[in-house]
Amino acid sequence: MSISEYINLNGELFPKDSAVFGAGNRAFRYGDSLFETIHSNGTEIQFLDQHLDRLIKGMNTIGMIVPENFRDKLKINITYLINKNKAFAGTRIRLSVFRNDGGLYTPSDNNISYLIETSRLENDHYALNKKGLKIDLYSECRKSSGIISQFKTGNSLLFIMAGNYKNKMRLDDCLILNERGNPIESISSNLFIVKNNILMTPSIESGAVSGIMREQLIETALKLNMTVYDDCNITANDLLEADEIFLSNSISGIRWVVAYKDRRYFNKTAKLLLEELNRNTFRY
Repeated sequence: MSISEYINLNGELFPKDSAVFGAGNRAFRYGDSLFETIHSNGTEIQFLDQHLDRLIKGMNTIGMIVPENFRDKLKINITYLINKNKAFAGTRIRLSVFRNDGGLYTPSDNNISYLIETSRLENDHYALNKKGLKIDLYSECRKSSGIISQFKTGNSLLFIMAGNYKNKMRLDDCLILNERGNPIESISSNLFIVKNNILMTPSIESGAVSGIMREQLIETALKLNMTVYDDCNITANDLLEADEIFLSNSISGIRWVVAYKDRRYFNKTAKLLLEELNRNTFRY
């Protein structure tokens, strides 16, 4: 049987369904890991340097040892895996970094391993959802703001619980609350609202992920001479009073929201930003 796709563990290729971890893996045991999800169009990888900046900042924050020439090694191995898997259209790249085996809660080794995976996407660029999302708040468990809240970590139980709640309530997504009850992000995206032609998004200090696409949209909006506030403490009442709500991440770009509770929204700003983002990001 021929092998069609591979994964890359520490620079070595394995068949995609290989069992490459043992029971002592710290990502499995403790969620002791960070990850990035990255969009590529063929071997053109979108915002790779920004993703690696955030990853390395996260590694330093949680005490992982960053290997020598780590950035260059990752770039080479990501491109190699894209070519090996013939992922020449829209592709999702998942880059995971985890502390090596050893210790209980306290690690005995702060050196790391990394895993690169690819999976195919429907679109090779960012495409706005044709049907708007229906969302609500998830309030059973809250996200604490702090030095690690800005990173994407392997400790994802909050988002899993929110995902189950979303399915139970037949929603398209849920907004996560911080310890003060402010909506800060969705299950997998940053949150933006538009009110009176002003673009607003929760501050990183409020507990929101420091999203790569969040930063790109802020830059895009400023180039379009929009007024942007990126340090907001958004409330549930702000959602009801907004003219638009949309969500952003590195894979989808923008997803617009049509409904929150009984409120309905349009997507004029979301369309404008996405068109400009695509023009600036992809070579057509």
